[in-house]
Amino acid sequence: MHIIDNDQVTSKRRRRDHSPELKRKLVERALEPGASVAAIALKAGINANLLFNWRREHRDTVASATPVALLSVNVGEAVTSTAQAAPPRSPSGTIEIDIGRARVRLRGVVDDDNARCVLQTLSTLA
Repeated sequence: MHIIDNDQVTSKRRRRDHSPELKRKLVERALEPGASVAAIALKAGINANLLFNWRREHRDTVASATPVALLSVNVGEAVTSTAQAAPPRSPSGTIEIDIGRARVRLRGVVDDDNARCVLQTLSTLA
């Protein structure tokens, strides 16, 4: 839409008002493991940055509403017994720890020393 005022042409853009239901539905899809935010946004006909913002706002709201508590974890030597030994660790897998706005992600096989270091560092931040 163009408005002509005293020989000036200005452009007036209107913001689209998206319903809370649409936002919630798209954010839920974007939070699914392996979801592509860009693909979801493209399919919905919105800018991907808008969906990224909605997702961040959702996470901030959930994080501020959820009390954070750290649990103590003891990592010790493996106990061997005469019973059947546990199968070897798989090289795949992920450990994710969300604290407020921070996310710590450990992928693959995580050795005890690295896990202990991460957990000790997190405990000092609490």
